Amino acid sequence: MADVVVVRPETSAVSFGLKKSSGWWGILFAITTEAAIFAYLLFSYYYMAVEAHGTWPTVAPSLKLALPNTIILLLSSVAIWWAERQFVVARTSEALVGLAIAAGLGLVFLGIQLVEWHNKSFSMSSNPYGSLYFTITGFHMAHVVVGLVIMAALLAWMGLGLLSDRRNVAISVGAIYWHFVDAVWLAVFFTFYITPYLS
Repeated sequence: MADVVVVRPETSAVSFGLKKSSGWWGILFAITTEAAIFAYLLFSYYYMAVEAHGTWPTVAPSLKLALPNTIILLLSSVAIWWAERQFVVARTSEALVGLAIAAGLGLVFLGIQLVEWHNKSFSMSSNPYGSLYFTITGFHMAHVVVGLVIMAALLAWMGLGLLSDRRNVAISVGAIYWHFVDAVWLAVFFTFYITPYLS
């Protein structure tokens, strides 16, 4: 009869023990690379804005959905930060609630962003502005989806007891990624929704 292997939180692959584990460094290198890609994309926007003939964009962007959606995403960052703090002090139930709230707010952000896409009077092929808008916000939405998948995994791991208050780097890695997603959105929001009113 084969031996039964019991996976304990202290030895689980998702329960990194060291604060500066390979997963921790890995996410830092990953977001550095992603930040560079976003920087290139945003540079393309500013370059096109400078080189554009006439008004850029032709229609001033509406803040009706974008501003509350930005607040929603920032609140999700607060929720995952709170969840991480609760988990570190072994309050797993509170951490699960905080993480669920963060994921829920992320889903709301995604839904509102899709509604805004649908309401746009231009498409990706309409003009350079449209191409940049849908490319950059779409690339950001892809990162939001990845972040939601990470949070879903963390919720499952917590629920199954594969993480512990002493083995908590996995949630720290997830939180770092989500904070990065939120920080990038602030740059995207400023670029597309604020700068047109500054020129």
